[in-house]
Amino acid sequence: MYLLGTDIGTQGTKTVMVDEKGNFITDAFREYQVITPRPSWAEQWPDVWLEAVVETIAECVKKSGVKPQEIAGLALSGLYGGSGIPVDDKVQPLYPCLIWMDRRARKETQWVKDNVPLEKIFGITGNYVDSYYGFTKMMWIRNNLPEIWNKIYQFVTPKDYVIYRFTGNLITDFSSAGNIGGVFDIHKRTWSDEMCEILGIPRRMLPEVIIKSSDVAGKLNKEFAQAMGLLEGTPVVAGGVDAPVAQLCAGVLEPGEHVAMAGTSMCWGTVHGGEYLTPGLVSFPYVVYDDKLIYTFGGSATSGALARWFRDQFGRYEKEVEQNTGISAYTLLELQAKDIAPGSAGILVLPYFMGERSPIWDPDARGTILGLSLYHNRAHVYRAMLEAAAYSLRHNMEEALKTGMKLNPECWIVGGVARSSFWVQIFADVTGFNMKRLSKDVEAPFGDAFLAGLGTGVIDKPERIKDWVSFRPVIEVDVERHQIYTRYYELFKELYRSTREVMQKLAELSGSV
Repeated sequence: MYLLGTDIGTQGTKTVMVDEKGNFITDAFREYQVITPRPSWAEQWPDVWLEAVVETIAECVKKSGVKPQEIAGLALSGLYGGSGIPVDDKVQPLYPCLIWMDRRARKETQWVKDNVPLEKIFGITGNYVDSYYGFTKMMWIRNNLPEIWNKIYQFVTPKDYVIYRFTGNLITDFSSAGNIGGVFDIHKRTWSDEMCEILGIPRRMLPEVIIKSSDVAGKLNKEFAQAMGLLEGTPVVAGGVDAPVAQLCAGVLEPGEHVAMAGTSMCWGTVHGGEYLTPGLVSFPYVVYDDKLIYTFGGSATSGALARWFRDQFGRYEKEVEQNTGISAYTLLELQAKDIAPGSAGILVLPYFMGERSPIWDPDARGTILGLSLYHNRAHVYRAMLEAAAYSLRHNMEEALKTGMKLNPECWIVGGVARSSFWVQIFADVTGFNMKRLSKDVEAPFGDAFLAGLGTGVIDKPERIKDWVSFRPVIEVDVERHQIYTRYYELFKELYRSTREVMQKLAELSGSV
């Protein structure tokens, strides 16, 4: 039997097909854009995701040559869709989804800080408040778009919208519900009536049915079965938020095991039994053993997005070479940066190009390049960008360690960034943790396929994921470079502290507040 897993990402959707033992068969990818109508705003319409899911699944089925009756099921994960898609009672989108990187809900965030004690909201939800969380974005729609708010039947996450179109069932899973924050009781694993009332978010606007990530959400209808080359009635499994599903794809089931999912953004996390909750990080139920395990992670708003931004803005030559030769523009940029010493000859970058999530929780944080001189060239700045993402990862790791968590000496790294041995070495040298990569760059879709196997009974228990994964040689920390980077890292933190007030004034002056 064969299994399909699809991850709806911020800038693209990827589907993989595997057999029941986790052997890779084929994959497909579609890229798209984020709508950014104003600074710190980020939104998307859901039909972009639906189209990408349909196209990538159809391509995988066609390329594989596998018969439709041999495909046991499919599962989906998705980017954290923030507010979710506000839909009417016919499940028609009323407004774009305010995705995770949208930071417009500043006033709503401040209202919560002023009116809801930390002990109250953290005690119920296991999280604090920031404009990252979906509940603040829902409050923004209520406060700024009353004509939309009055028509809303429900807020639907990106992957749950696709599941609805595939099956006709409106559901969500525990990880997706928990990541909304604010209105989800992390201890009872359900919506909090008390917090819904305090925050002014009617419970009826939240999904009524919350199921496990490995539960079957419904059966594939005829329309989309034909469009994708699948059988009508193929089971569609609930899946979850992309970060914990990517965590699962590396085989994480035990406390101490930790993974950095480094794609457009970065989510670094680990699992525990609920004893290490902290308002400095994000916590919600894990995608297996949903009733027992908590996934706690730190999220950096930009990781791979830094490299992509630099390539698009300053790498025209490298992009032209890529078109003519097939050699990646990123590879060409790295070749120029490889001979530059750690610290990029005195350049420090703050990677806060879309504000920042944990651990600073500052929507007004801005990208910063410090230390430029006429000596420096593009390669110095590019390397400093890569180093900045690694400093941000270390910052989140340290926030977790403050709670008393014990972390294994090896950090697993998955996602598009993991394809670069050069960048992964920087991550190792900056953080002090050896980096371990999967043999294939399958990421969250691989975890989705595993959840599809659990949901359909093809796989009998979560521990089988250990049999699915294999790894490349570990990239070990260079002690000398780590010592150098530690000095730069301390300056990295000091730079933010020193420029925080200026950043806030810039945000106000530019009209992004």
